[in-house]
Amino acid sequence: CKNRNGENMANIYFISGPCGCGKSTFTDAYAEYLVKVEKQIRVYVIHGDDFHHGFVGMYEEDAFCAEEQDSNPLAWSQVLKFNWECMLDVAGKALARGLDVVIDYVVEDELSLLEKLAKDYDAKLYYLVLTASEEAITERLRTRGDDELIERAIFLKKKLDSLPENQGHLYDNTGKTVAEEVTEIS
Repeated sequence: CKNRNGENMANIYFISGPCGCGKSTFTDAYAEYLVKVEKQIRVYVIHGDDFHHGFVGMYEEDAFCAEEQDSNPLAWSQVLKFNWECMLDVAGKALARGLDVVIDYVVEDELSLLEKLAKDYDAKLYYLVLTASEEAITERLRTRGDDELIERAIFLKKKLDSLPENQGHLYDNTGKTVAEEVTEIS
């Protein structure tokens, strides 16, 4: 695709989905596919959880589903806002340098932020929402030792699966290998 100046458009590949659906694994594999198969040599990967994990001991894990609480030094809404600001800033810097970006993070109500990013940088947005059965998500989280995320993951699965803006972007990867996912998505 060409942008309005006749140059090749940058691409934003945004991978959303609940905890335990394989966003980071797919993102890394898809970025490799873009480089090795599609011969896109200018790909930058952003894992939203890297920003999330920067907050060491500054909020309570059980605050994910809660509203702002006085007992938390930083409420989840503040952490989330900061994470999105960081991701969009880094993505913008990569796009400004002519890089395609592959990003993974949970998109609940932030799709308009991604659309604005694409518009601001004259980029094409590809949006994918990974999902899986509740059983598969639960098993994946237990296997990696993240039992405390199961309730949040099931909540997010139900929410993301039902959002009107996600219809047509959902991809159920239950029982699939990451190689199968990349092949089917490509």
